Amino acid sequence: MSTINVRQAHKLPIDEAKKALGGFESDLAQKGVKLVWSGANAEIKGTGVSGGVKVTPSEVTVEVKLGMLAKAAGVKADLLQKSIEKRLQSALGTSTS
Repeated sequence: MSTINVRQAHKLPIDEAKKALGGFESDLAQKGVKLVWSGANAEIKGTGVSGGVKVTPSEVTVEVKLGMLAKAAGVKADLLQKSIEKRLQSALGTSTS
């Protein structure tokens, strides 16, 4: 199992940072993956993937665990990590930490 960890700094209030992740969440939904929010944290749920999102006053952390089904489907961890970094940077408007 591969694990991807991405941290993205931001300067938004927590609620605004969560709202800014709407596009990221929509991108995940198109791939059959959803975020299940509980306060400032979300669980990532989907076939072949799991993990979580944590929003703090200074950063968003995304952890994605790729299971065997994701690997069998051809998901490449390095490309997925770069995609997540790009999407978070775009959504939150700051550089990667």
